[in-house]
Amino acid sequence: MAANWMRRTALVAACASAMLLAACGSSTTESAITPDRFIAFGDAHSDIGQKGTRYTVNNGSVNNWTLQLVSHYQKTLAPVSSGGLSYAQGNARIAAQPDAAGEASTPTITAQIDSFLASKTFAANDVVLLNGGISDLIVGMAAVQAGTLSSAAYLDQAHANGQALAAQVRRLVAAGAPHILMTGTYDLGKTPWATAIGQTELLSQASTRFNEAVLVAINDLGQNVLFVDSAYYVNIFTSAGSAYSFTNAKAAVCTSVDAGNGIGTGTGQVNSALCTASTLLAGANADQYVFADNVYLSPSAQRQLGTFMYDKLRARW
Repeated sequence: MAANWMRRTALVAACASAMLLAACGSSTTESAITPDRFIAFGDAHSDIGQKGTRYTVNNGSVNNWTLQLVSHYQKTLAPVSSGGLSYAQGNARIAAQPDAAGEASTPTITAQIDSFLASKTFAANDVVLLNGGISDLIVGMAAVQAGTLSSAAYLDQAHANGQALAAQVRRLVAAGAPHILMTGTYDLGKTPWATAIGQTELLSQASTRFNEAVLVAINDLGQNVLFVDSAYYVNIFTSAGSAYSFTNAKAAVCTSVDAGNGIGTGTGQVNSALCTASTLLAGANADQYVFADNVYLSPSAQRQLGTFMYDKLRARW
């Protein structure tokens, strides 16, 4: 694992350097853009309420990284289901169906982009927010657990899915997207889910393989694309949480059990899309937990990640 982390760090640094070189002359404070619109595509990590709730603690706070980021620009973002420009939807996969929970009607990230491009075009000061990969890794792990996919094949699949997300980034650039801030998956090996199923190492490896594949495939798109490594920040949350006001990085703070396969990790599991301030562990302060359910982040983790993303975006453009 140490070798993998060193290799990944070197790759991130190399890709970041190439992207910065491509952007020379455009990232000074004086030339910083003032976004007119934010447009979002992704899965549960970016879903701001496509079906009414978000995959975190639904307590009325700014509880999603995309909302936190746009708030720094005094902008708003709303789900497409409410007339907005956030297409991200819980459990969405990159290109395959059904979704992580087995629902065939959930638009993939590819379909989300299809929907935007069918009736809209990009403008010069638009910023696209994009994430992907979590749902595909969840589906793949279900197959590993069922004995229908080997560990090696799972890692190969993660790499292929990373390339598939990169292909959608290229598609957005070709369609005229001027600024794309994207992230892959944080390290799912650090989640309570990974610990519960005894797959911390394999999920960490798969997360890394996914992100590496994305980085390699978009390395020449630095003029238009900024890849922000959310895995780096979430790793800090889970390893040095006290510096970010976290006291618990091991357990989910929500108790909202879903009788169905709500987030794709099995029936009878906690689903943060059902979580409110009234469905927390007894006496718990949600802002002191990294995770809302066994996969997705708490409001505080989302907000801090959103500010991290804003800082990277501001420095880049």
